[in-house]
Amino acid sequence: MNISITNKFLKAVDTLNKKYYFYNPNNTTMSQKVLLTSKEVNIILHRLACQLIENHLDFSNTVLIGIQPRGIYLANRVKSLLENEYKINDIKLGFLDITFFRDDFRRSEKQLEANKTQINFLVEDKKVVFIDDVLFTGRSINAALTAIQSFGRPSEVELLVLIDRRFSRHLPIQPDYRGRQVDVINNEKVIVSWNEKDGEDAVYLI
Repeated sequence: MNISITNKFLKAVDTLNKKYYFYNPNNTTMSQKVLLTSKEVNIILHRLACQLIENHLDFSNTVLIGIQPRGIYLANRVKSLLENEYKINDIKLGFLDITFFRDDFRRSEKQLEANKTQINFLVEDKKVVFIDDVLFTGRSINAALTAIQSFGRPSEVELLVLIDRRFSRHLPIQPDYRGRQVDVINNEKVIVSWNEKDGEDAVYLI
């Protein structure tokens, strides 16, 4: 084989290996693709914050609700950007646990662990923005719609997600704000890593 062609091929393989961990039949490693880098996550967060500002202005009648457990990291980031970068003060942020409001929690074979709900304000007649990292089947958001009623009746509810998994929905629920839309098959997982918990900001397809 021509040496220059061989070198090009080896470079191409090396590039792929930096983005994927290929399956090895001798171990359990699975392929892993980077969907979003730290820089891309940061850009998306700023875009989402700006979209919220367009619709909610000073947030005087709007509250943010992070869906436990993984939505709280995105919710905190969005709130921080709105306050520190865009100088919007007194944004109300709460965290909602939906464990026992899911329609499938009694069917799960694994033991479910509830998280803490932290909402120290009423949502009566407020505009509520649910925040979660990944929109998958829609069942979590359906549960959140039920759970939030304990804190009042919102005037309207919107949904913000970092990743929207298309073609995976079980319920007719769609995001109002999405960071990125991805097409994945059922046995693939989207993993969102946050610097606060995982040591990096990134999104992987596994």
